[in-house]
Amino acid sequence: MSWEEDKAKFSDRIYPATITPFTADEELSEDALRKVLELNLAQGAKGFFIGGSSAECFLLTPEERIATFRVAAEYKDRATLIAHVGTVAVKQAVAYGKAAKELGFDAIAATPPFYYGFDAEAVYNYYRDISEGVGLRIVIYNFPGNTNKPFNLANPWTKKLFMSDFILGVKHTNQEVYQLERIKHLNPKLFLFDGFDETMIAALALGADGAIGTTFNFMLPHYQKIYDAFHAGRIAEARELQILANNIMNTCVDVGLIAATKYIMESHYGIAAGLPRRPFLPLTDEQKRLVDEVLASDLRN
Repeated sequence: MSWEEDKAKFSDRIYPATITPFTADEELSEDALRKVLELNLAQGAKGFFIGGSSAECFLLTPEERIATFRVAAEYKDRATLIAHVGTVAVKQAVAYGKAAKELGFDAIAATPPFYYGFDAEAVYNYYRDISEGVGLRIVIYNFPGNTNKPFNLANPWTKKLFMSDFILGVKHTNQEVYQLERIKHLNPKLFLFDGFDETMIAALALGADGAIGTTFNFMLPHYQKIYDAFHAGRIAEARELQILANNIMNTCVDVGLIAATKYIMESHYGIAAGLPRRPFLPLTDEQKRLVDEVLASDLRN
């Protein structure tokens, strides 16, 4: 694909970071997953980020991760699909990526390899090996708060990584939005996606091409209004809408973001998303009350 074709497919859109619904006995609920995707498509979603943190990726079995790709692939003719294939082992990440490619996904993504303290050269090779092994370009999932693997753009191997042709873009789940701008400056051909819902307009102001977010599962129309207002130059309106979204995000993070998202999908949309997988804890009745109150106060659809 040419860069112009890539831009038409990946840029100027906001992607829900899709959750993984479970049944009461903690089995993957493919029917509920379809309902989540269909809800977001009806709300105007143009793409999905499948198998990321919001999907509880590292709590899923390999079979479950691929099963979520298989369900999402049913919508490949209606949306751009990015599969998160990240894990520590290159071999396993390649296996996930090959499955996604065979199912018709448009791109893959991966967190940097964590736990063992891999250096920048090893991280470069990790991304190169996955991309070459799968045959798709890859989105770097930059989430240092969870992976404890920050990128140092002054490191020659890191700079080489972000300049490489096998990198499609970056999901910048990092509240240091200055780094997003520096990555974009280093390689303007990369597609930069804001990964923290609460910093979306700040990231857009610094050159983000779109956004990928957890709370887009249940408030996509609200974020689309923020996105549209920003690009129309209605900055005060966009800021006000962002503040309302951040009020909701703040409460959801306080009580547990994934648990809150699943609760909202069930209580407000009638989609049985189930509970998050242990060691995540379910919401208490008091926490549910707090979520309901902030939604009633601040959600604008």
